[in-house]
Amino acid sequence: MDTPASQTPTAFSAIDHAMMARALRLAERGTYTTKPNPMVGCVIAQGGEAVGEGWHQRAGGPHAEVFALQEAGERARGATAYVTLEPCAHVGRTGPCADALIAAGVARVVGAMRDPNRKVDGEGFARLRAAGIAVDIGLMEGLARELNHGFLSRVERGRPWLRVKLATSFDGRTALASGESKWISGAPAREDVQRWRARSGAILTGAGTVLMDDPQLTVRFSDAMPEHERAFVPPLRVVLDPGLATIGRGRVREGDAPTLYIHAPDARVPRNFDAQHAWVPVREGRFDLEAVLRLLAERGVNEVQVEAGATLAGAFVTAGLVDELLLYVAPVMLGEAARPMFDGLRVEAMTERMTMRLVETRRIGEDIRVLLRPEAG
Repeated sequence: MDTPASQTPTAFSAIDHAMMARALRLAERGTYTTKPNPMVGCVIAQGGEAVGEGWHQRAGGPHAEVFALQEAGERARGATAYVTLEPCAHVGRTGPCADALIAAGVARVVGAMRDPNRKVDGEGFARLRAAGIAVDIGLMEGLARELNHGFLSRVERGRPWLRVKLATSFDGRTALASGESKWISGAPAREDVQRWRARSGAILTGAGTVLMDDPQLTVRFSDAMPEHERAFVPPLRVVLDPGLATIGRGRVREGDAPTLYIHAPDARVPRNFDAQHAWVPVREGRFDLEAVLRLLAERGVNEVQVEAGATLAGAFVTAGLVDELLLYVAPVMLGEAARPMFDGLRVEAMTERMTMRLVETRRIGEDIRVLLRPEAG
């Protein structure tokens, strides 16, 4: 709760909770389209009636408050505005939302949380208070932070939220010894992966996966998905390739999605190479993965989804950079000769084990989707 020491924490009403819950559901509609901006929802209410609502639909477009105020019209005067993130107070590609709320004559603003972006960070709420508007902060803040964990990770930690996605057999294997892995999981699971890709700012893989599988790493929704849910901003495709050995493989550069090759400082870049590329330090023959993530954060990436083999997946795990594991567990067994989920993860005593928190399990066709996050240690 963001309240001065002398101020008693706000006792939010049932109406407050209902309106903020609605605003959070509205914000979710921008999951695939707002990046690199945060997802934001807004509800304008008179008493227990919502008279205007909106959500941020795409970067560069109007913010949630603008849509909600347009729908509310004159009924915004004296109303309460519920916003999932602090209204902006600076001029970017759109005008300050704090000023729009002031001009509309709202009497109260309830915010789920402050915006840690240095261009905002309390200034929006301060401007509203200076205009005589009552401001209460902290309602359903945990849910608001979860909604925008990628954006918050980039702003607060200087790196994207990192998710490792793996399809695995019931005995924890991700490919045969030969490298063959198509298909461990079923068609419904592969369709479900597209939604996780669509919400990501980048899909990252390694040179080994490109050479073995020649993947596209694009979002491919089926025609069965409702058309209004198929809009998305194509995620950046990132290939970690120290020597640029994979640039002859074309599928990772096909289509409209951009591609970025990350290579070693001494890699020889062909003179006519027309793809995006950048170098990061290599230490003891391995990429500095923290530097990789900083580079992606500088490019506005909020969430990274790693889709790679055991070597790269294991490297991110052992570096302590994984925020969540997305596993699709298939009811098949591949045997002890098959490849594991992670290479390089050394645990020699039970006290050294990595403890994970089970966030969610869900049946997807014949497979089980498991979402795990490391326990804070």
